[in-house]
Amino acid sequence: MKKMQGILLHQMELTLWQKLKIRQRLCIRQSTNILGTSEGGEQLSGIHLEDLIGMIRNAEKNIHLLNHARIRALDDLEKILHEKEVLQGEINILETKLAETDARLRVAAQEKIHVELLEDQLEKLRNELSSRNSSEELVYNVNNSLPFSQSNDVNSYSEEFDVWKTENISLKNELQALKTQLFNLKKTDERVQILEEERISLESSLKELEFKFSASQEDVSNISSLKAECKNLYEKVEHLQQLLENATKQADQAILALQQNQELRKKVDQLEKSLEEANVYKLSSEKMQQYNELMQQKIQILDERLQRSDEEIESYVQLYQNSMKEFQDTLTNLKEESKKRLRDDTVNEMPSEFWSRLLLMIDGWFLEKKVSAEDAMLLRDMIWKRDGSIHNAYMSSKEKTERETIATFLRLTSSTSSPRLHVIHIAAEMAPVAKVGGLGDVVTGLSKALQKKGHLVEIVLPKYDCARYQLVQDLKALNVPVESYFDGRLYKNKIWTGTVEGLPVYFIEPQHPGNFFWRGQFYGENDDFKRFSFFSRAALELLLQVGKKPDIIHCHDWQTAFVAPLYWDLYVAKGLNSARICFTCHNFEYQGTAPATELASCGLDVYHLNRPDRMQDNSAQDRINPIKGAIVFSNIVTTVSPTYAQEVRSAEGGQGLHATLHSHSKKFVGILNGIDTEAWNPATDNFLKVQYNAYDIEGKAENKEDLRRCLRLSSRDVRRPLVGCITRLVPQKGVHLIRHAIYRTLELGGQFVLLGSSPVPHIQKEFEDIANHFQSHEHVRLILKYDESLSHLIYAATDMLTIPSIFEPCGLTQMIAMRYGSIPIARKTGGLNDSVFDVDDDAIPIQYRNGFTFLTADEQGFNNALERAFYLYKNNIDGWKQLVQKVMGVDFSWESSAALYEELYAKSVARARATKRA
Repeated sequence: MKKMQGILLHQMELTLWQKLKIRQRLCIRQSTNILGTSEGGEQLSGIHLEDLIGMIRNAEKNIHLLNHARIRALDDLEKILHEKEVLQGEINILETKLAETDARLRVAAQEKIHVELLEDQLEKLRNELSSRNSSEELVYNVNNSLPFSQSNDVNSYSEEFDVWKTENISLKNELQALKTQLFNLKKTDERVQILEEERISLESSLKELEFKFSASQEDVSNISSLKAECKNLYEKVEHLQQLLENATKQADQAILALQQNQELRKKVDQLEKSLEEANVYKLSSEKMQQYNELMQQKIQILDERLQRSDEEIESYVQLYQNSMKEFQDTLTNLKEESKKRLRDDTVNEMPSEFWSRLLLMIDGWFLEKKVSAEDAMLLRDMIWKRDGSIHNAYMSSKEKTERETIATFLRLTSSTSSPRLHVIHIAAEMAPVAKVGGLGDVVTGLSKALQKKGHLVEIVLPKYDCARYQLVQDLKALNVPVESYFDGRLYKNKIWTGTVEGLPVYFIEPQHPGNFFWRGQFYGENDDFKRFSFFSRAALELLLQVGKKPDIIHCHDWQTAFVAPLYWDLYVAKGLNSARICFTCHNFEYQGTAPATELASCGLDVYHLNRPDRMQDNSAQDRINPIKGAIVFSNIVTTVSPTYAQEVRSAEGGQGLHATLHSHSKKFVGILNGIDTEAWNPATDNFLKVQYNAYDIEGKAENKEDLRRCLRLSSRDVRRPLVGCITRLVPQKGVHLIRHAIYRTLELGGQFVLLGSSPVPHIQKEFEDIANHFQSHEHVRLILKYDESLSHLIYAATDMLTIPSIFEPCGLTQMIAMRYGSIPIARKTGGLNDSVFDVDDDAIPIQYRNGFTFLTADEQGFNNALERAFYLYKNNIDGWKQLVQKVMGVDFSWESSAALYEELYAKSVARARATKRA
C-alpha cells in the first residue's frame, strides 16, 4: 500500500513538471518564431509593430504565469508530502492498535471458553445439590465432588483481581507522581528559558566588552607612542638633572676653595701683623733678618697659592655659568618644542569642515567685494595648505567684528606662496545629499580621496528641492546673486554654500520661471536638456565671478557634459582659462541627445557645433549629443572600469559612440571606481545590530538573524543560505535573471531578499505582483523601494549577493558586498569582470579568487554559479568561512583609483604649462 502511494505521488510530480516544461517551451518557441520572422522580414508584413510588442508581453506574462504555477505546484507538492507523512504515521498507529486488539481478543476468547466450562460444572453441581436432602451430606458431597483444580482456579482469580487492584492503585500513585514531575519540568523549562535569556544578554555584553577592548587596544597603541615620547622627555630631563648636579658639585668645590682662600688670607693677615710687630721692634740681629726673609718667602708662596685659588674659583664659576646657560637653553627649547607640537597637533586635528568653512568664508568676502581677487587667491592657498597662521588668525578673531577679522586675515597675505593642484567637480549628484546611483558615490569618494592627498577639491551642484540638506553643515545663502545667460537674457542665480563630508560645496538655485530644480525629483523631466545646460553655464559663471583659477574642472555624465564646449568656446575668452577639462562617463547608455536647436539656449553656436567632428549625434544629423561633445572638447576622458572602456570601443557596447572614442582613444582611459571605506565599514556601521570585522565574523550570523526577524522570514534553520539582491530594476541589471534567481534559490533550499525599485512601469508592476505572491512566504521577501539603513543590514546579513547584469560599467554593490563578507555571484562584464574572480578558475591566482561568475546572460549560466556557491556553503563550512574572511580583506578603497586620477591631472596640467612656455 505504501509503495503504491509513493509511486502515484512520484507520477503526479513528474506529470506536473512535464506539463510546466512543455508549456514554457511552447511559449519560448512561439516568441522565438515571431522574433525570427521579424528578423527575416518575410512574414512581418501582416503583423504591426504594436502587435509584436503585445505578443512579446503576452509571452512574458505566460512565463510569469508559468513561474506562478511552478511555485503553486511546489507548494502543493510540499503539502502532499506533508499529508503523506501524517497519514503514514496514523496508519502505523492504527496497525499497532489493531495488533494489540487482536491479541486482547485472543486472550478474551480463551478466557470465555474457560468460564463457560466452569459454568457448566457449576450447573451440574447445583443439580446434584437440589437432589440431596441432608445439608451435611450436601456439604460433604459438594466438598468431595468439587474438583481441587477448579477450587484453586477460583482462588487464583480472586488473588489476581486483588493484585490488579493493588497494581491499579500503585499506577494511580505513579501517575500522580509523574504529573508532579511534569509540573516541576515545566518550571525547570521556564528557568532554563530565563537562564538562556540571561546567557544571550551576557553574550551581547561580552561582545560589547570585546569591541571596547579592541578600541582600548587602539588607545593602548596611542598610549605606547605617548610613552615613547614621554620616555624621550624623561631622558632629556635626566640629562638636565645630571648637568645640574655637575654644576652643583662644581659650585660646592668653588665654595670649598673660597673657604680655603679665606683661611689663607687670615694666615697672611697674621703674618703681616707679625711683620709689622717685627718692624716696630726693629730687630737688628742677623737671626731676625733671616727670619724676616723666611717670612717674605712664605708670604710670596701664599700669594702664589692665593692667585692659583682665585683662578680655580673663576674657572669653577665659569663652568657653573656655562652649565646653567646650557640648562636654560635646553629648557627653553623643550618649551618651544612643546608649544610647536601643541600648535601643530591643534592645526592637524581640525576637521575638514573647518577648512571648508574658511574657504567658503573667503569666497563670500570676495563676492561681496570685501577682499581683492589677489588677496582671496593667497588666502585660499594658505587654507589649502592648512597653514597654522591662518588657523591662529581665525581662532584669535572669534570675538572680533567682521571688519577686524578681515584685517587680521589680510595681514597674512604679505607672504605669498605658489598655488597647488586645484580640482573642481561640476556634477548632478553627490552622496549622501543628492544621490540617485553610483555617480553620487563616485563624486564624494574621489573628492575625499584627493582631499586627503593634499589637493584643494570643491564641488558645484544644483540646489534641488528634494536634496537632504540636513546632511549639509553650515548651509547659508550668499547675499550677492550670480547672473548667467539663457534663452537670450540674463537670469539671476542664488548661491548657497556648505560642507558635505568635509568638502566645500556650492549649490546653484536658478531664479528662472521654469523652476528647473524644484520638481520633487532629480531626473526624469521632459526639459532635462534645458535644466542641465542652464546649470552647466551657471556653474562656469560662478567660477568666473568668484575668481577661481582651478587646474582641473571635472564634469560627469551628459548632465554636465555641456561644460566642456562652454568652457573652450565662451569662458576661456572671458578669463576663466587656467583649467584642463576632465570628463567621466559613468554609463554610455544615457547620452541626453536632443534637437540641435535646443543647444542655442545656453549660448552655444549650433551651426558651429552641429558637425560630425564635434557635437552632432552619429545617428541623426539634426540632433546634438552632449556626451560626444564632451569627448571631443575634453582634455581627459575616463570611464569607470578598464573592461567597460574596452567594451564601449565596440559597435555593440559603444551605443553609437565607438567611432568617436576610437578617434580620441589617446585621451580615453578606464579607471575602476572605489568605495568609501569609512561609510561602508562593518566594524563601525551604526546601521547594524552587531559590528564585526574580518578577524571576527560571528556578528554576521547575528545580523542575519536580525534581518530575518525584521522581514518576518523563517529562522528555524540557521544554516539555510540567505541570498540578497540590491539594485535598480532596469533591463541593464538583468531583470529576467533576478526574477529567475528568486525561484531557483527556493528550489535549492535557500532564502531570497530583494531591495530595489524600477522606473519602468511594467517592470515595477511585475515585481509588485511577485512581492504580493510571496507576501506571507517564510523564505522570500521583496522590498520595492530604496532604504539606506536596510541596504547596510542586507549586505551584512546575506551569505551571497547576486549581480547578474547584462552590462555593468563598474558596479559598487559587489565591492560593498565583499566588504561585508557577502560573496558575489556576478556576470563577467564591465567592472564586475575587473573586481570579481571565480573561486574555481585555475587561470586566476588563488589569492585573487573572491566570488562565483558566469559568462552567458541566461538561466543555465546563472544556475551553474549559484549551485556551486550553494554546494560550497553547505558542504565546506571552513572553506566558506575562509572565503568570507578573504573577501573582507580586499582593498576597494579610493586610494589607488585616486592616485591614477591624480597622475592624469598632473600630466595634463604639465603639458598645458609646457605649451604656454613654448
